[in-house]
Amino acid sequence: MSTTDWRIEALDFTTCNCDYSCPCQFNARPTHDHCRAAVGFRIERGHWDTTPLDGVIFVGLLAWPGAIHEGRGEAHLIVDQATTEDQRRAVNALFRGEETEPGATIFNVFSNTIDTYYDPIVRQIAFEADVTERTGRISIPDIVEGTGEPIRNPVSGEAHRVRVTLPHGFEYHEAEYASSTVKTLQARIPLEWTEGHAHLARVVWTPQGVAHG
Repeated sequence: MSTTDWRIEALDFTTCNCDYSCPCQFNARPTHDHCRAAVGFRIERGHWDTTPLDGVIFVGLLAWPGAIHEGRGEAHLIVDQATTEDQRRAVNALFRGEETEPGATIFNVFSNTIDTYYDPIVRQIAFEADVTERTGRISIPDIVEGTGEPIRNPVSGEAHRVRVTLPHGFEYHEAEYASSTVKTLQARIPLEWTEGHAHLARVVWTPQGVAHG
């Protein structure tokens, strides 16, 4: 049970190495029988106790040797350099799923499947996300480059739109699905793929979970 008052309204740009749509979203096994992900968030409005979080950007690199629920995962948090020490502590707590009701947010769910959290680092982060256009970008010099773009019709090349609603989801209520390309450079968790899954969403989280509807 959370004893800390917190709330965030954020842009969520999530990528993973699965095929478009990511079977995990539908309680199925990952495409390649293991999971690797790069996730980025820009908090538009938020607070953690008395610490304001407006404008805070952070990125998480994650990997599991099998399906997420099978555990043995590892995670690394990178926080934008334009943050205070208090904001960094708050984001680290959020990333570890702390002060959250069990299973209420994706990071709390992840916390039960991750064996290793590497020490957070602070770097300059470029983050872009346009939910309507299904485009996104994460760029951290010498660590990771990730982009998202619309899924393309294989015949016409036209943008293909997919929107998914999860009425009881623990990450988002509704998201636009896209295609991702990700490559790490000098990262603790190596990632690399093209034409993988991506989704973009506006999320609202509290200790009780995702705001739906």
